[in-house]
Amino acid sequence: MKNKEWIILDTETTGFSSPIYVVEIAAQKMRGWEPLGEPFKCLINQNEDIPAEASRVHGYTREILERDGELPHEAYQSFKKYAGNLSIVAYNLKYDWDTVLLPEWKRLGITPIGVEGFCALRLAQRLLDPVPAGNCKLQTLRQFYRLPERGAHTALGDVDTVVDLMQHVLRPRAEEQGLISWGEISAFSKAEYFPIRIPFGKFKGRDYREAEFDTSLMEWIKWLSSSSNSRSVAMSKWYMEQLSVSDGVAPHKNATNHSSAEPTNGAKTQTNSSISQFHKIEKEQLQKLIEQARVRLADLQTNYTIEMNGVSVVKAQIFELVKDTYQERDSLRLTVDHLKKILDKFYEGEEETEKLEEEHQSAQAENQKSYEEAANANVSKEKIRNNHGELTTLWRELVGLFHPDKHAMDPNKKQTFENLTAAINLARDEGNLTILNEIASDPNGFILKQGWNNINLEHEPDLRALESLYANLQIEIIELIELSNNLHESHDFELMMLAKNNLSLPSKVAKKQKSVLLTEIKALEKEVQDMRAEIKSLTGKEAPFGKQS
Repeated sequence: MKNKEWIILDTETTGFSSPIYVVEIAAQKMRGWEPLGEPFKCLINQNEDIPAEASRVHGYTREILERDGELPHEAYQSFKKYAGNLSIVAYNLKYDWDTVLLPEWKRLGITPIGVEGFCALRLAQRLLDPVPAGNCKLQTLRQFYRLPERGAHTALGDVDTVVDLMQHVLRPRAEEQGLISWGEISAFSKAEYFPIRIPFGKFKGRDYREAEFDTSLMEWIKWLSSSSNSRSVAMSKWYMEQLSVSDGVAPHKNATNHSSAEPTNGAKTQTNSSISQFHKIEKEQLQKLIEQARVRLADLQTNYTIEMNGVSVVKAQIFELVKDTYQERDSLRLTVDHLKKILDKFYEGEEETEKLEEEHQSAQAENQKSYEEAANANVSKEKIRNNHGELTTLWRELVGLFHPDKHAMDPNKKQTFENLTAAINLARDEGNLTILNEIASDPNGFILKQGWNNINLEHEPDLRALESLYANLQIEIIELIELSNNLHESHDFELMMLAKNNLSLPSKVAKKQKSVLLTEIKALEKEVQDMRAEIKSLTGKEAPFGKQS
């Protein structure tokens, strides 16, 4: 690997619907694990419209590409000079190479540039298994491993992130496993494998190696071999091969050493003091990792809650400005709906009309109530904003004490912990310091008050429970990073960030919304007026309800 030259590549495109056009291509030449020279970047003007959903991701529009982009043949001629016939590696090579570039080059009559290398995503999935919980999205890993922040969702930014990931995360793990040469790494990434944590079914999330002592899990793995799905059959065969090789002793090649260090015979621990001491050290290391993971989880959760709160506050500000107009629109919709029912039911008699009148009044009252509740939605959000420091500290301490996985082996106690954790999270989301303080001062009293099973707070989890706890904390961290990423890419978050620097923005947005609503209201009023006239022409009387208060 040391002197091997190769290319890391990424593309930005017009989307996933065929035909797919490349709008940006970027690459970094590598020698071994190190970047070699300057990167390559080129915008491509395909003279095609860019779908809005794709433009929102990478920021390129047809106008930008017509102004700054090169024509396709010129762009790929430049790329060929840069890449030559080197091996091409991409994060999801199947998409960039097979789905995007090869069809584009064929369409343009261009001979393929470079040769197919290995998929960096598959390499990451294998080397990092089972952390971070099977989720290897590039930006998620960047945040998880705290790599430098690059230009996410630009081709060059993603290339830079893959370089960082290769150097700081994947290289050490590859070398730990004795993967030194290009050929070894390439073969390793292409070889068939299945994740340590079962990805589906009733044992989803379980470590397949637990089948060595869990007969029900072993039977399920064997049962997969009878499936009509070839992938399931291959999974069963692969897991069984790994289990027969390990024979309860050797660790999975991709695994951490935590599980492999635990003996299959509990008596062995008691009679071998060196193993007992090893377990003690390992438990201490795991407990430190768990505490670090809890701190990070708390920080991520707090930041996410604050950002969500900020988004909610801006949305609430806008809603408050247009609330009355929304309410008028919705009231008119109810009136239109009920007038239609009167016309449909006209010949069923006066009694039926009176029933519809009651339904209408009830619906209008419910509409009024929902708007009153929405108008008061800011209260708990403001509590979180004003008290987030105290909330963070208290929430972190409580979740650390009462994480459900501390009692993964005891269903009754685990259920109580799950209930308690849910109550803690709800109190945090609502900014309810009173409840958090009540739980902190007398957790058993709070539990008894709810009628849950009592728990023993002095319980010390064994090594396997600690492993499970740490793995699940990592999963929660990944999930929170994903939620934060999705939030940051949303229109609502963009609006919130713009509103920080432009205090008048909510009123401007509200004014636009109100204009749209007033147009709809005008059309609804016309519809109400027409139906009232129709009812009067049929009965000689005014419609029995539908007047606006």
